[in-house]
Amino acid sequence: MILRRLGLLVLLVTACGGATDGRTAGRDSAPIRTPSDPPTVLASILFLGTSLTAGYGLSDPGLAYPALIQAKLDSAGRPFRVVNAGISGESSAGALARIDWLMSQGPVAVLVIETGANDGLRGQDPDSVRSRIQAIIDRAARAAPPPRIVIAGMEAMPNLGAGYVRRFREIYPALARANHVELVPFLLEGVAGVDSLNQGDGIHPTEAGHRIVAEHVWRILERVTRPQ
Repeated sequence: MILRRLGLLVLLVTACGGATDGRTAGRDSAPIRTPSDPPTVLASILFLGTSLTAGYGLSDPGLAYPALIQAKLDSAGRPFRVVNAGISGESSAGALARIDWLMSQGPVAVLVIETGANDGLRGQDPDSVRSRIQAIIDRAARAAPPPRIVIAGMEAMPNLGAGYVRRFREIYPALARANHVELVPFLLEGVAGVDSLNQGDGIHPTEAGHRIVAEHVWRILERVTRPQ
């Protein structure tokens, strides 16, 4: 079952390379205000990710897990705007190349980093992948104020060997420990490898699959976005 789950993850990152960039902005959840009130600029929760975040294969990007997080924020009365900056087929190098521009677009309260699966597919050195994700964290930390960070863990393909799989898996908890940030251990936990939770191609989560992913992420974000 574990091997099948990891195999499907490999197919996922292979299939998404030719897709469009999938970037969407979540709907605003601005509070009602009178004409005399000053405009409200909502801090964003920025999702930096791959096809998993972009909602590849869904009929509407509003069905992808970041948009489901927006609905949860709205229901909980949390004043944040979700921004889906997922791009299909992107590596950690691409995510690093985009982070400065994304962070310049407005106040970011929380940065969710979902990257690395394509690096694992290509057999990239885990130390290099870790270095690039660390650089993303470092650049985000330059913002004033810096955002809270949530890292979404990924898995490597098993045919690269047990040593590589172990080193790759450790990237994410090691970064979380070193930077004192939040961790989602494996974004597709309970979804990858389950036929009923994946689309007809057997590799991309269905609407139901995205709902499960959203629950994983919300367990962290519900705590991170609580009023201080």
